[in-house]
Amino acid sequence: MSLLDTPEARSLLAEANVSAEAVRGGRGRLTGFLRRYLPLFYRKEQRHNAALVIRGLLSDLARKTCEPIAYREGVQRKPIQFFVGTGKWDDEAVMAELRRHVVSTLADPNGVLVIDPSGFPKKGTESVGVQRQYCGRLGKIENCQSGVFVAYASAKGYGLIDRRLFMPESWFEEEQKDRRKKCKVPEDLTFKTKTELAAEMVREAMATDLFPARWVVGDTVFGNSPVFLQGLPDDLWYLMELPRTRTAWRGADGDGGLAPSTAPRSVGDMATDVDLSWRRVKLAEGAKGPVVAELARMRVRLSEEREPGEEQWLFLRKNMVTGETKYYVSNAPVETPLEEMTRVCMLRWPIEQCFEEGKSELGMAHYEHRSWPAWHRHMTFVFLAQLFLLRMRHRLKKGLRR
Repeated sequence: MSLLDTPEARSLLAEANVSAEAVRGGRGRLTGFLRRYLPLFYRKEQRHNAALVIRGLLSDLARKTCEPIAYREGVQRKPIQFFVGTGKWDDEAVMAELRRHVVSTLADPNGVLVIDPSGFPKKGTESVGVQRQYCGRLGKIENCQSGVFVAYASAKGYGLIDRRLFMPESWFEEEQKDRRKKCKVPEDLTFKTKTELAAEMVREAMATDLFPARWVVGDTVFGNSPVFLQGLPDDLWYLMELPRTRTAWRGADGDGGLAPSTAPRSVGDMATDVDLSWRRVKLAEGAKGPVVAELARMRVRLSEEREPGEEQWLFLRKNMVTGETKYYVSNAPVETPLEEMTRVCMLRWPIEQCFEEGKSELGMAHYEHRSWPAWHRHMTFVFLAQLFLLRMRHRLKKGLRR
């Protein structure tokens, strides 16, 4: 009996409103998906191991590390571990092909680049880049690794397109030289902040000319960094979250024309101004009904020098259920419609969905490799698995059977 015919599978398919026939033959479709990637691996056994790892990440294994994947396939663990960690193949060539595949799947003139950090709790001190630092997944300071990620999102879906492991500054101290060597950290690697890593990846993505995107969005780590915002490509508009405590000067209102304020105030305080014009809109159709918010915006100056021409948009979004207000800064032109900023604001969440899917379904945090190359290679395989699932979703939506 096929796994699709078990009571558990039938229950899941019914819940998802998907027929068994629609997903039958998935292994064959995975083989077809991988045809464009396997030639990038140099030897037959590497191609075999690559397919094996992807199948493992897509499986129902509780832990998707090398050992359970190998056990499930009836092979030895060490060859797989060696393949991912130190095998001789070009990870960046695979990533370049993945980006082209993402573009062919998702490209849209209204696409958006999304940036976000993500933490990976780890025990011990031997894993590359590990240190006690803030872990967003746990919401506290913990022993973990931290990566910075870039996704591409459009009305067609979303996919991760780049990643960098954040290396804490302490790892570059002279007494850590042996530790870096053991973890195969590139000798020419230098310390970069998360905002520097993100800006570098955004510039590289735009330099490929692959991704049609006018906007880049991110959280307060990036919105609260003037250096990061100034380092973005000139042809990108940003919509970045700000902490409610960030101070600014109110400028001339693009929708009305108010005189600049004379003293700085927190953006949280500005959101209470009685002259703000709030508009209630339906942002999306959620599982529990419409997602409704109140939106407003005003022109502000974040620069203490308040130089001419430095006015930007402060975009406000109030959750109608919790009452919580989110604050965003944008360099978009003054004539930018509110509806356009609303659309872009909603494309901030896909990268969070990427992390949720990756960590709960695809073993994104299920790795025991400790080296620099292995961390990035593992993420590459997770990106591939996620892209395969995205294309499967597209297929199911179209009702295809081939």
